[in-house]
Amino acid sequence: MSFTLLSSPLQGFTDFRFRNAFQQFFGGIDTFYAPYIRLDGKLVIKSSYQRDLQLENNTTLNVIPQVMTNDADEFLFVVKYVQDLGYKELNWNLGCPYPMVTKRGMGSGLIKEADKINHILDRVHSETDIVVSMKMRMGYENSSEILDTFPVLEKYPIKNIAIHARIGKQLYKGGVDLDAFQRCIESTTHKLYYNGDITSVAQFKKMQERFPSIDHFMIGRGLIADPFLPSMIKAGTTAYPADRIEIFKEFHDTIYQQYDEFLSGPTPIKMKMLGFWEFFAQSFSDPQKAYKAIKKANNPAAYRSAVAEILKKEVSLA
Repeated sequence: MSFTLLSSPLQGFTDFRFRNAFQQFFGGIDTFYAPYIRLDGKLVIKSSYQRDLQLENNTTLNVIPQVMTNDADEFLFVVKYVQDLGYKELNWNLGCPYPMVTKRGMGSGLIKEADKINHILDRVHSETDIVVSMKMRMGYENSSEILDTFPVLEKYPIKNIAIHARIGKQLYKGGVDLDAFQRCIESTTHKLYYNGDITSVAQFKKMQERFPSIDHFMIGRGLIADPFLPSMIKAGTTAYPADRIEIFKEFHDTIYQQYDEFLSGPTPIKMKMLGFWEFFAQSFSDPQKAYKAIKKANNPAAYRSAVAEILKKEVSLA
């Protein structure tokens, strides 16, 4: 059975620099979702969002922009912005689990507000011709919240609903709830995408077997932790390429250079790469030691030296 792999948007990680380098060195992803646009009551698109969606920054990628809002006017403002850039689809984030978002009634904190969801979708579908897709969790407090939204969602020609099989309150802790995802399949006629804990080829196959009707799978943190994962899933292999470390090094050096040019000073680039290494380290033979070495590197020279040492060790173990 053929299937499609999608990159889940991760704020602070999967911007155009990362996406382009990922596509160049690894591949395997059919469509990338851009991290969400959030307006916070001001009808202004931040320059970072603008850069991320500029067509010249995404020439080799199939990218879908995303919005996070609980306000119809904000949604419509972002629709106009992305349509002016040439995008035909806008994804609505009802999945973000972080308290600073959910306490304001956005992300997964909005799922229980079926009337508000209805109001926003009604205005968007009656006032624009944008294609709407959605990214959701099961709910915030419990996994039945999403089921209460389905009668509302059935009223609209939503392209698809990507569901992360956790509730918002979990953040990323605990396991995914596959029984709850199965209930979603049984409760809607909309096309569903599966998202959550695809961290290995074996795990992907397990999800494929568990949900034979699903042919779109979204990979989030697993894609950063092991950038080879999507292409290995596509190839149906668990074998890494012989030059794995060399490929990773070129990818790493590419994003490091680009972020270093963009960010001003040693502290921002250190924090940026430290965030990436929380994930990268998971694919190395001693994750804790690798991450600790990166954390201890307190200047660019020490950082480069730490990376070289980690990669050298992996080559010697190969």
